[in-house]
Amino acid sequence: MQNDDLKLDIDTNTTLPEMEQKVLAFWREENIFQKSLDLRRGKEKFTFYDGPPFANGLPHYGHMLAMGIKDLFVRYKTMRGYYVPRRNGWDTHGLPVEFQLEKELGLSGKLAIEEYGVDKFNRAARESVMRYADVWEKTIERMGRFIDTKNAYKTFEPSYIESVWWEFKQIWDKKIVYKEYAVQPYCPPC
Repeated sequence: MQNDDLKLDIDTNTTLPEMEQKVLAFWREENIFQKSLDLRRGKEKFTFYDGPPFANGLPHYGHMLAMGIKDLFVRYKTMRGYYVPRRNGWDTHGLPVEFQLEKELGLSGKLAIEEYGVDKFNRAARESVMRYADVWEKTIERMGRFIDTKNAYKTFEPSYIESVWWEFKQIWDKKIVYKEYAVQPYCPPC
């Protein structure tokens, strides 16, 4: 692929929003992200673990700032010739999900969840976590971030959970994990 093959014809009278849409369409139609990966396949691999966002809330400035900063690292390594596959992920469990769902269902605390039904609560949580994934994907694209959103992982998937337990066992076997008292800035029920 030559640089001449990737010319994007933009009229100088085009507004910035129109130009943005033309560039995004060009990237989609020409599969530019995949081409950038294909050009470097077989080269030294650079892996960057990007802490995934929760998809049960809408993206805000803080998310975009963090995503932009993280994107700098993978783009830099790509420009330096490394093969840098990037796969999106969704953080689909934990307190933010539980708190949001408790609020939506009018529940408060573990007893209320047990009365509601743990299985029912878990099912509702699983359904809620991807509520805004399409908005996130659109935001990620509009930021110009190259990342595979079609094959995104979700932290509630067994393969992800099993990998975390495997990792924990590795540090347990090395005796890095120990029990101690520490002050935690969280509410007692959490």
